[in-house]
Order: sequence, then structure tokens, then C-alpha cells
Amino acid sequence: MRNYNKILGVAVATVAAVALPTMAFAQELPEHGVYILNSVLFLMAGFLVMFMACGFCMLEAGLVRAKNTTMQLTKNMALFSIAAVGYYLMGYNLMYPLGDWSVEGYFSGLFPAVAVMEAVGITAEGADDISYATTGSDYFFQLMFCAATASIVSGTVAERVKLWPFLVFTLILTAFIYPLQASWKWGGGFLDEMGFLDFAGSTVVHSVGGWAALAGALVIGARTGKYKDGRVIPMPGANLPLATLGTFILWLGWFGFNGGSQLAMGTIGDVADVSRIFANTNAAAAGGSIAALILTQVFYKKVDLTMVLNGALAGLVSITAEPLTPTLGVATMIGAFGGVIVVFAVPFLDKLKIDDVVGAIPVHLIAGIWGTLAVPLTNSDANFGTQITSIIIVGVFTFVVSYVVWMALKMVMGVRVSEEDEIAGLDNAELGMESYPEFTR
Repeated sequence: MRNYNKILGVAVATVAAVALPTMAFAQELPEHGVYILNSVLFLMAGFLVMFMACGFCMLEAGLVRAKNTTMQLTKNMALFSIAAVGYYLMGYNLMYPLGDWSVEGYFSGLFPAVAVMEAVGITAEGADDISYATTGSDYFFQLMFCAATASIVSGTVAERVKLWPFLVFTLILTAFIYPLQASWKWGGGFLDEMGFLDFAGSTVVHSVGGWAALAGALVIGARTGKYKDGRVIPMPGANLPLATLGTFILWLGWFGFNGGSQLAMGTIGDVADVSRIFANTNAAAAGGSIAALILTQVFYKKVDLTMVLNGALAGLVSITAEPLTPTLGVATMIGAFGGVIVVFAVPFLDKLKIDDVVGAIPVHLIAGIWGTLAVPLTNSDANFGTQITSIIIVGVFTFVVSYVVWMALKMVMGVRVSEEDEIAGLDNAELGMESYPEFTR
């Protein structure tokens, strides 16, 4: 009994020690709580999305052949850094012209001399009108989305693209192409005024990366030996454990991607919505993975792990346009249809001789379109006409501009390595180092 009383006393003291500071902090919530909690959501979701850069990197490193691994690692490290600079110099202010849609409004904030990161609503006199969140936390969160768009392109054009032309394209994509079209929806532009709904970016982020990747694949062409005498020659990746790790990292990061897009955590309702978004995001990924698992067994008589991985990712992309309004069952079905898309779209692209090394076009472009079209199924504020029109506008703009940029790079710099360098591997040809020297020499 003494031991029980002692344990109970320790427990009460512990609860009091935790609760009293919390109660004191709660007294500040009416004035500062919304601002603080919203900023925390942006920052925590932002670093989860940043971790997706690691997921993309590991997925691509696992799905390319051993002789090209270091090249993929280098591209992913460089593209994230370039996206950070490009988005700072042009992208952020291009994406958020703060309601001024004139030419001056679009471009007056470009190339800032100083990054201004004070809190929105705080005046020079230090008033207490704190209405939303810090500019810094919002900037950080939005930058992570921009970098993710560039990562999508990297995997598609792997194993035959030169390093520096790819990085130049990355700068243009992250500083201009992505933020300009994103401003049409998330910056309060004409797509937003039309009623286009894309909660976390099935179109604004994922299909944009997919369109840019498709343009690159068409300009650069297929890998040497991929299509021969009407047959598709398999070129399996070197490290499936690494690809699986990358997929799970992306799955984890997606909770920040979708959950953070609630953009608010200052009320009970907001927190409940974020929780619902997490649950639906997870359900869609599971649905996509299971659908690919079953379909590959049915059609190929054996389960294809790479299809299962991409099925999960397609499920995540599919739910990104509207992760809040579906029920868990509907979210699972939306994700499952994304997994179905992958199983059929990958061989379809091969029939067209469009060489996508990691399957990014089926996952991000086609599943992104599906996810955007699925929004009206659960959200009564959306309609199919507006969703389709917006998909076409964003798709045409992104593909045409990306294609022009890739063609310009092809003429000026050349975008493809020589056949000899491709056969030898880009690690040695472009970088002079290997990821697995003990195995590849």
C-alpha cells in the first residue's frame, strides 16, 4: 500500500509539473496562440516535406543501374540547393504577388536585396494584430513544395541526361515555371477565382513535375538499348532495398505535404482536420500499394515490387488534391485507382517508347490528373468542368514552356551524354567516381 501511495504521489506531482506551465501558457493563447500554432504547423510540416528530398533521392538511387547512382545522388543534392536559391530570387514573390496582378505587381518583388521575414500583421510600431503566421515559416513550407517538383523530373530523365543542362532546367523550373502557375491557384489568381480546387497540389505540384518530366523525356529520348526490334529491354535498378526505403520516407513526408496544407492549427477544428488528412493520406497510400500488389500478381503471375512502390506513391498523389473531405473508405479507393493507373500506364509509355526510368510520369502526372478529377466526388464545392479546364491550362503551359526550355538547352549546351559515356555509366563519365566501386569495377 505504501508503494502504491508513493507511486500515486509521484504521478500527481508529475502531472502538476506538466500541467501548470501549460495552463499558464494557455492564458496567452487568445492573443498569440493562433499565430504560434500556425507557425509551428508550417515549420513541422515543412521539415517533413524537406525529408521527402531524401525519399526521392533514395528511390531514384535504388531504381537506376549501379553505374549511374552517384549521378542521381549529385543531381538530387544540387537540385534542392538550386531550388532554394531560385525560389528566393524569383519564385516566392512571383507565386504570391499579394493581390497585385499587374506587371509591376508581379515583378516588383523579384531579386530582393534582403529577405524580409517579419510576422504577418505586426506593424512597425509593434502592434498585437498577429493574424496568421510568420512569413519565414510560410516561405520555408512553400519552398519545400517547389523543390519536390524538381525532384520529380530528375528520375524520369535519369541515366542519359547531362548534369549541367539538367541543373539549368531546374533553376528555370523552380524560379519561374512552377511559381508562376502556382500563383494562378495558391496566389489568388484566376484559377482560384474560377473555383479550381487543389488542396495540396495534385496538379499544382505533381502534374507540373510530370509535364516537365514528359517534355524532357521526349526531347532527350530513350536510353540506348531500351527499345530494340519492337521489344522493351528491362534495365532493372541496382538497389531495391534503397528504393523501398525511399518510398517509405516519401510516405512519411506526405503527412507534412498534405497535413501542412491545412495552413492552420489554431483551433480544435483545424487540428481535427489535420488529423483527418493524415488518416486519409495513409489510407490512400495503402490502397494504391495493395491495388498494384494484386494486379501485378494477376497480370504478370508474380508480384512486381517496383510497381507496388509506385502504387503507394500514386495513391498518395491521387489523394493530394482533396485529402480532407473523403471518408477513409473513399480515400482508400481513390488511392487504389492510382495504383491501377501505374500498373497500366507504365507498359503503355513503353509502347510509346517514352523512357521513364522511375515511373514518375504515371505516378505524378497521370495519377495527379486523376486525383484532381476525383475532387468533386467528395467535395460539393468543386465541379468537373472547372477541374478539367484548370488541368488543361496548367498542363499546356507547363509542357509547352518546359519543352521550349529543353529544346533551347539541347541546341545551346546539348542535353544528352554520348552513347559511349552512357554505356560506361554517368558516374565515371560525368563525375569520375562510383557509388559501388567494389562491385562495378
